[in-house]
Amino acid sequence: MSSTHETRLGELDSLLDSQQVSPRVAEELFALVDLLEAQPALRRALTDTGAEQQTRAHLVDQLFGGRISEPTHTVLHAAVVQRWPSSSALLASLDRQAVRATLSCAQQDGTLEQVEDELFRFSRLVDGDRNLQAAVSDRSAPLQLRRQLVDDLLAGRADSVTNFLAKRAVGARNRSFGVTVEGYLTLAAALRSRTLAHVVVARPMTAEQTTRLAEALSGQMGRQVSLQVVVDPNVIGGVRVTVGDHYFEGTVAGRLENARRQLS
Repeated sequence: MSSTHETRLGELDSLLDSQQVSPRVAEELFALVDLLEAQPALRRALTDTGAEQQTRAHLVDQLFGGRISEPTHTVLHAAVVQRWPSSSALLASLDRQAVRATLSCAQQDGTLEQVEDELFRFSRLVDGDRNLQAAVSDRSAPLQLRRQLVDDLLAGRADSVTNFLAKRAVGARNRSFGVTVEGYLTLAAALRSRTLAHVVVARPMTAEQTTRLAEALSGQMGRQVSLQVVVDPNVIGGVRVTVGDHYFEGTVAGRLENARRQLS
């Protein structure tokens, strides 16, 4: 992702955060994503770099003025006047804001940390079951059936926001379920002013070990860190941590590999 693209996404993030976000805003943003996905001609018209910004903005006003809430209209208007590398990039930017709006509502309700944890656990459940992974990823099966499967697994067992986002992740364009949920987790951690850290350990950590690791990583990164821990016996002791582009190797296997490289 280019720095320019990241800047545009950051500007939309800040704009959404300045609005009065409500469940209606989240619902409308997702509805816009679905509409634009189903209408490629409209998507192309809203990203036509040959047209003036005012022309694209006027098209938004014509189609959606008075039909969507002011915060949603503000975000859509700002997205459309930007220059995106493709129509799919516009779609992805709006989907990002729809997810952020949904997570923001959970934050307002005091359930964001719970939603983050439940999404992570469900993602690990899917990743660890080949049959389940195949079922949610089978694009030859109707989307409604795949979402019903998720609903059957989560309804009454997880927060409604967790259930909703998991069902959205099943229908994500050009991304696997796991990658999509990981993106959601990153956005959730950012809303809590935290950086997401992926931790792989050989055996479960105690609460004290988890706290010490989180504190150490927070000191290293200069901000609070949210841990997502995976147990993998193949790690052969120690811990392996990935935080964004930073990689920390503290496993026996890793140390042996480093030693081998130094000797070769």
